Amino acid sequence: MNQTRPKVRISRALGMPLTRKCVKYFEKRPYPPGVHGRSRKKPSDYQVRLLEKQRLRHQYNISETQLRRAFDDAVRKQGRTGENLLQILESRLDATVHRAGLTRTIYQARQLVAHGHFTVDGKKVDRPSYRLKEGQVVEVRERSRVKPPFQVAATGAHIDGPTAPYLSTALEELKTTVLRTPTRSEIPVLCDEQLVVEFYAR
Repeated sequence: MNQTRPKVRISRALGMPLTRKCVKYFEKRPYPPGVHGRSRKKPSDYQVRLLEKQRLRHQYNISETQLRRAFDDAVRKQGRTGENLLQILESRLDATVHRAGLTRTIYQARQLVAHGHFTVDGKKVDRPSYRLKEGQVVEVRERSRVKPPFQVAATGAHIDGPTAPYLSTALEELKTTVLRTPTRSEIPVLCDEQLVVEFYAR
C-alpha cells in the first residue's frame, strides 16, 4: 500500500510515532500538522472512533478494504471481536516477519515480502496479507540471505525489547516459527480495539 504523505506527518495526525525514525520529529511537534494543529477542539464520538481505526490501520500498513475484511472475519469467529481482529492482523506474513525482527519496520516487511524474499514451509510466498497458522515456518530465501537488509537483521539490530513470545525465532538462521495465537497483552499495538469495533458496528 503506497503512502503519499510523509510518515512523520501521518504520525502527527494520528498522535503516535509510526517508526523509530519518526519519534524525534513527533516529540518535537506532538500536535497534528497544519494551521489548526494546536487547536484544542473537543473531538466528537465519531472522530474518536475514526482516529482509533486509522491508528490501527497505519500500524499494520494496510488499506481500508483489508482492515474491513479482517473485521468481518473477526465478527464470524467466537470470542471478543476486538481481540479476534488484532489476532487476525497479527497473523499476516508481513506483521510476523516484522515481529520476529527480520525487518526494521512494517513498511520494509511489506516490501521485502512482496519482492519474494520469504518462504513459508519451504514455498515462496509474496503476499504480505498471507495468514499464517500455528506451526508454520517462515524463512528468508537462501539466495536472499546475502542481501544487506538480512545481513543486518541477522545481527539482531531490529530487536527493540523482548521478542514476541508466540514466535520461536532464530535470527542467525533468519527463520521464525509460529508457536501459537498471541494474546491481546502480547500484541504491541497502541489501540483501543473496542473503539474500532464500535466504529464498524455503527
